[in-house]
Amino acid sequence: MRTQCTAWLIVCAMCSAAAEAQAADDACDGFRWDIGHERALFATTAEALPAGVAPESAPTVLPDRLYEMPVTPQGEVKFPLPPGKKTLTDAGSAGLAHLRVASAGDYRISIDQAFWIDVVADHQLLPAKDFQGRPGCQAPHKIVLYSLPAGQDLMLQFSGASGSRLQLTITAVAPSPR
Repeated sequence: MRTQCTAWLIVCAMCSAAAEAQAADDACDGFRWDIGHERALFATTAEALPAGVAPESAPTVLPDRLYEMPVTPQGEVKFPLPPGKKTLTDAGSAGLAHLRVASAGDYRISIDQAFWIDVVADHQLLPAKDFQGRPGCQAPHKIVLYSLPAGQDLMLQFSGASGSRLQLTITAVAPSPR
């Protein structure tokens, strides 16, 4: 009887885990873009890399990799420019990272939480071209599309979140066939 109960509990746990995974997949199905590449990257093991608290301490991130970045209380971060979205308090979390892309074009910055994302180039905030987010989806939760210049030192600014870490990936968007 005990073996039978144990087996039943294991089956129930497996069904529950499968249902949770299906719910997460369903939540991620609502993106307008094909995010297969981003989803594949979020399924890999993330490289640990602490976010910077100032431009000189910010690590460099590369496209097509998944990073897990511990972040800092926002009031301790020295942003090169004020974040593009005002937050009510500095109580949130924040961090910085450098990025340099070899080819100019559209890139998606994808994260697993509701952080505000800015890109600084030439002492200016670059405007986002588009963005999407899905409640209940963390792989990714939010994607922001930017047109990035080649060969420049870009600063990524993450701000205004409650989490103590974020997962991040950057992916190039293939040009549309004409």
